[in-house]
Amino acid sequence: MAAAWEAGWADPRRLHAEGRQARRLLDDARAVLAEGLGIAPESLSFAPSGPAALRTGLEGLAYAARRTGSRLVASAVEHSTILLAGRHAAAAASDPQQFGQVAVDLQGRLDLDRWAAALALPGSAVAALQSANGEVGTRQPLRAAHEQCRRHGIPLLVDATAGLGRDATPTDYDVLVGDARSFAGPAGVGLLVVPPRTRWRRPGPPTELEGGRIDVEPVLPLVLGAAEAWAQSAAAQADDAATARALIDRLRVAAAQIIDTEVVGDPADRLPHVLTCSFLLADGETLVTELDRQGIGVASGSACTSSTLEPSHVLAAMGALTHGNIRITLPMESVSPHRDADVAALIAALPAAVAAVRGQVAGR
Repeated sequence: MAAAWEAGWADPRRLHAEGRQARRLLDDARAVLAEGLGIAPESLSFAPSGPAALRTGLEGLAYAARRTGSRLVASAVEHSTILLAGRHAAAAASDPQQFGQVAVDLQGRLDLDRWAAALALPGSAVAALQSANGEVGTRQPLRAAHEQCRRHGIPLLVDATAGLGRDATPTDYDVLVGDARSFAGPAGVGLLVVPPRTRWRRPGPPTELEGGRIDVEPVLPLVLGAAEAWAQSAAAQADDAATARALIDRLRVAAAQIIDTEVVGDPADRLPHVLTCSFLLADGETLVTELDRQGIGVASGSACTSSTLEPSHVLAAMGALTHGNIRITLPMESVSPHRDADVAALIAALPAAVAAVRGQVAGR
């Protein structure tokens, strides 16, 4: 990335030598990522972020299907970008039926019967489903969900922003979205995959950028950083996932030993690197601060709205405790070579930290 600020500063659309060099760098980066995703390079576009790619992917599917209807179907644990778009459209139309929010089970997994029923309602035009939840780790039944979408002629947008590069790459989708941060790439690079088979059209005026799908020019050094991160992490993905899963298993066991604690998400069919647990009679934000004081960084609330300090909509949809929760996301070993020691430190610190926070709550 540092070298690319010097070598790839020019506009890739220009014909001068610097522009041609920038174009080569951009094409090479796209080819690396496309090969890793198992797609043709022309199917991949770069957005300013994962959420931006989600919005763009959804808007293009909805606009292409506008003669069919305008109803969006999505699970109740989707990224806030999807849920807010659905709720906004329903409110704008003064019709709650414009957004079908499908329930999940106690593990956070989609209810396929309700999914099928939601798709069958008149006006259903687009569906959205994450490959796995970035908060509790539970994988979704993509193949079955996509098959039901195909039966109704409804395209499926798959949100892989939580696990792309850390888990198996989804293959059952009509549009796929990822974020370079999930595989240790830089912030500022969202991945939007629109295969030729998919009916997708960007609303608004045409653009010359990114196959006509994006109206913001990608920042070339960030794209090169994303490609390099993928290239360096792909070979080690299986080993990294295995060691991360073992560390998360240790954390699950340790957290479960603390009284009045709920460890959520599927214990087996899940992302290898994330964990959420909730502690009764504890305040999540206070617990985050207590652990931060000891040099341990965790999060609380929903993965996509943690800055608002709102209760987790994911945990609420699962029927789990929405307060007193912490979320742990293990970085890749290449980024954090001492993550096993970090996990050991968290395991050692967690019981006393929870007790101290509970004590503060009891003393109020």
